[in-house]
Amino acid sequence: MTKILELSGVSRHYGEGLRRTDVLCDINLSVAEGEFVAILGFSGAGKTTLIALMAGLEVPDSGGVIFRGREIDGPGPERGVVFQSYSLMPWLTVAGNIDLAVNAIHRRLPRAERLALRQRYIAMVGLAHAADRRPAELSGGMRQRVAVARALATQPDVLLLDEPLSALDALTRAKLQDEFAAISSAEKRTFVLITNDVDEALLLADRVIPLTPGPGATLGPSFPVEIERPRDRTELNGDARFIRLRRDITEYLMDAGAARRPATACPVELPNVVPIDRRRATRPPAAYAAAAGATGGMGYVEFSQVSKVYPTPRGPLTVVDRFDLKLQKGEFVTLIGHSGCGKSTVLSMVAGLTPVSSGGIVLDHREVTAAGPDRAMVFQAPSLLPWLTARENVALGVDRVYPRATPAERRDVIEYYLGRVGLADAMHKRADELSNGMKQRVGIARAFALSPKLLLLDEPFGMLDSITRWELQDVLMDVWARTRVTAICVTHDVDEAILLADRVVMMSNGPSARIGNVMSVDLPRPRSRKALLAHKDYYALREELLGFLEAYEGGASPDPDTLERIRQKRARRTGLATAAE
Repeated sequence: MTKILELSGVSRHYGEGLRRTDVLCDINLSVAEGEFVAILGFSGAGKTTLIALMAGLEVPDSGGVIFRGREIDGPGPERGVVFQSYSLMPWLTVAGNIDLAVNAIHRRLPRAERLALRQRYIAMVGLAHAADRRPAELSGGMRQRVAVARALATQPDVLLLDEPLSALDALTRAKLQDEFAAISSAEKRTFVLITNDVDEALLLADRVIPLTPGPGATLGPSFPVEIERPRDRTELNGDARFIRLRRDITEYLMDAGAARRPATACPVELPNVVPIDRRRATRPPAAYAAAAGATGGMGYVEFSQVSKVYPTPRGPLTVVDRFDLKLQKGEFVTLIGHSGCGKSTVLSMVAGLTPVSSGGIVLDHREVTAAGPDRAMVFQAPSLLPWLTARENVALGVDRVYPRATPAERRDVIEYYLGRVGLADAMHKRADELSNGMKQRVGIARAFALSPKLLLLDEPFGMLDSITRWELQDVLMDVWARTRVTAICVTHDVDEAILLADRVVMMSNGPSARIGNVMSVDLPRPRSRKALLAHKDYYALREELLGFLEAYEGGASPDPDTLERIRQKRARRTGLATAAE
């Protein structure tokens, strides 16, 4: 195949002297015409710098970027770029934003041909109905569609995509991935995609290449994706080629990530101190007592016919409808579903941050009526005080929850959990000096340090790139394995839901969301991502979750037979159907 884009010995650094950082080192890459290449990398490894070099927006310190046999010396219309941020002109319509690019690149074409280009690509990304809207009137996914249409309308030979979907929710991201796949098939152009999502890379690319961790990042081995198109993200979980490739790429990235981290010790022993609980006992609600009498047993955490209704100008809006669930002590449950299905509302109610409209929640035989120290919460954003150190942020809670402990005992609690999450050497850094991943480690340490009866996690890794998320999931699992605290985690990540949970609770679409299905995760503990990738039942569980989400996609309300078929497919793959018979 004809080479269209080459990088030969490309290196790039920033700063000089003691402040010099070598970002990329000796990058060599050859992209064939019509090929779709995905480059996977860690945060801070230089992925955006790599795209900027290919686009001619930056100049390499050594080596060169070659397009069709000639070294580039700046940006050019033959290389289109779609960035993570949309960069649209807010005062122009969708059509106006695309016209801006088309008129600049194709100014010699007749007006009718330029108009046809604009209309063709607006239709291709599914925005024909929104051509006259301004960016403020569009969702994040729609704005990114405009950016894609704008780049395609200039008709570049190579389209460079710099993590274009990473800021979007899971459902919107999946839809746009499908659109990229369709565009790639229809346009037959050359694509270079920068991403941190292994599944996205395997769904779209002909070849996947990892970028090693920085500083001094370079390209790792090339993984050809020899799977026919079109590729269905759910059906891929039954394809041995996909399973093997996904395992090999993930293990390579995890090994590369582990090699860059120094070993951290935790010399502090956890003192035997007990947290205070000042709340008075309250009688369980009537719904709880009735449910307990009917079932003949009670759990450690019980949701009994819990509903949440908000008043609106158009009348009452039921967000969560009769949520009914029982957790045993030490159980880890994950909640998954599409945006707007009430997952975070359920978590907020059990945290005591949002009042229950009807029904009741009981924790350890006491009704939840308000927030309390027996429940610790880790949010998507770490919520640290930026002027305090990591240690001081954890101490804020520990000092309140262990008032009877000595200062030395409280210090040991703080340092034990900061050590467990890998921050023994960084506990005296201020929060504003920490990376996002390090901040979230502080949030995890703070939650466990309170020794709660119930740990609540609201998409705790949702703002992090995939590879950092893997690291922190392992941190969470390691610390949880030592405490076995009862936990509920809201997530949109299928792999995270399976990795963490004893049971996955799948929510139906909102409003009036309720439990659509509950899936037991009968995989051995302690768990690691590597071990799961090698387990024979892992992809059957994954296929069931993806099938469930697909069934509810776009606000659909699948019938019971559809959901049962999804369950039975997993049962057949794991042998549960035979065992039940």
